[in-house]
Amino acid sequence: MTLKQTITISDLLDCTQITGNEVVTLFKDFALVKASYSTVKGAEGSIDFVRISIKGTNGKLVNGDAPTFGIIGRLGGIGARPKRIGIVSDADGAVAALSAALKLAEMSERSDRLEGDVIITTQICPFAPTIPHEPVEFMGSPVDMSTLNEYEVLPEMDAILSIDTTKGNRIINHKGIAISPTIKEGYILRVSEDLLRLMEMTTGRLPVTYPITMQDITPYGNGLYHINSILQPVAATSAPVVGLAITAESIVPGCGTGASHETDIAMASRYSIEVAKEFTNGVTSFYDEDEFETLTSLYGSMMKFQTLGSKVSQ
Repeated sequence: MTLKQTITISDLLDCTQITGNEVVTLFKDFALVKASYSTVKGAEGSIDFVRISIKGTNGKLVNGDAPTFGIIGRLGGIGARPKRIGIVSDADGAVAALSAALKLAEMSERSDRLEGDVIITTQICPFAPTIPHEPVEFMGSPVDMSTLNEYEVLPEMDAILSIDTTKGNRIINHKGIAISPTIKEGYILRVSEDLLRLMEMTTGRLPVTYPITMQDITPYGNGLYHINSILQPVAATSAPVVGLAITAESIVPGCGTGASHETDIAMASRYSIEVAKEFTNGVTSFYDEDEFETLTSLYGSMMKFQTLGSKVSQ
């Protein structure tokens, strides 16, 4: 169960003075956890990037060879102050990721350790700007997307689950959580059967997925429409990435307050933990490696979609 951890993290982050240091302090007494933060200043304020690493029994942090799982809490900011008072809907990604981190840390203290390491990254910014977007405005960030990826997408991550509030659209008309197809090196691959199975188990319902376009997996800055930032990590890694969306039936702006639902966030957190368990012990796969090899041999590299592309002069 992760509802307790979700409420703890939600309450901690819903504060004007919250910093990365306070989040890191929450993990200081866990022997098998290393937590740190870095403050980065941008044009419109500062942001604290948080990194939490939980050692596995056979993970790389103890010189083992089990795969490392990455959980990214993706967002623009946890608050849109002074424009909006209180924690915003966009904060759900950070809350879910940190709730998973707290639960995994507590599990490690109780000897329920995963085989591989789990690294959770996210950012803390209670005074983020907002930016125009259709059908509802987005949360912005004091720093650009390449900086977000630099601090949140780490080379140690062998697979990544990117958690983001994805409510400001007419594509996902479902309250709860949904997953994207797997994205790897510019290819949109089939939805992982393993991840669907785990969603059925953790939600007790039929799994929910959502469509992704080529525009969505390209980096911000090219002038194209993006559903949101949930799949921006794909631009900075060769590891497979799946977007775990926290969703709603109605259209909810990322800067909306009073719009977070603790049970949905806890569901995303619980799902992330179950994926982490199975991925790090080799049970769950994000994609079919043989099929991916066939794809690349037939059609070549699609890594150009991880870049801003090129413009032909007229």
